[in-house]
Amino acid sequence: MTGGPAPTGRRGGPRAGDTRSRIQDVALGLFVADGYDRTSLREVADRLGLTKAALYYHFRAKEDIVDSLIEERIAALDELIEWAEREPDPVRMRREFVRRYASDLYETERQADISRFVARNPTVVNALPGGRRLAARMRRALELLVAPDEPLGAQLRRILAVFCLHAGELFDEGLGDERERRTALLEIALETMESADGATARRDRQRSPAPAAAPARPGTRQTTTRSGH
Repeated sequence: MTGGPAPTGRRGGPRAGDTRSRIQDVALGLFVADGYDRTSLREVADRLGLTKAALYYHFRAKEDIVDSLIEERIAALDELIEWAEREPDPVRMRREFVRRYASDLYETERQADISRFVARNPTVVNALPGGRRLAARMRRALELLVAPDEPLGAQLRRILAVFCLHAGELFDEGLGDERERRTALLEIALETMESADGATARRDRQRSPAPAAAPARPGTRQTTTRSGH
């Protein structure tokens, strides 16, 4: 008998020795390394030393494993959305959102692998209930970042600032090491968000009425040019 449940991590994360979490970890690692289509439940069970019946007790299909992992991504995004909705300063919120979003993507190796899997397997993810819920949460996040009265260029920059953070998940090697790519992509995302602020500020300046001409001082005479003789 144990002395109680194993401690949980942030957002109810995996517990040490928890069979369900071990299945998720092993399956995720195989999905990322070998490919989702080439990984079978039998292979996952063999890696863990489980029977298929023991694995089926937790997950009936590969899709169920993926759905459970996507829910972890949704939980992280929900926390970020709740913070953003409470933040009173939209300029600060947008920039801090980018920083926190990038941090959440790679908070743990498990989160990084979930992000890689989602980026590399859109067809699989979009066909699942969890994938559709994740897409809905992303739409809500973008609604918070994009003001509908901004210039189109500014709106697109804000969207690109978020999605460029995922570009590093499409590379296994090259273009620097993983840490360098993450740092560079965060810098690019922040610069892109700032350029959206600049585009909106320029539009607002153009909309402002031009200052009125100063009235002529008393005693001065305006000269006119006459043509002809």
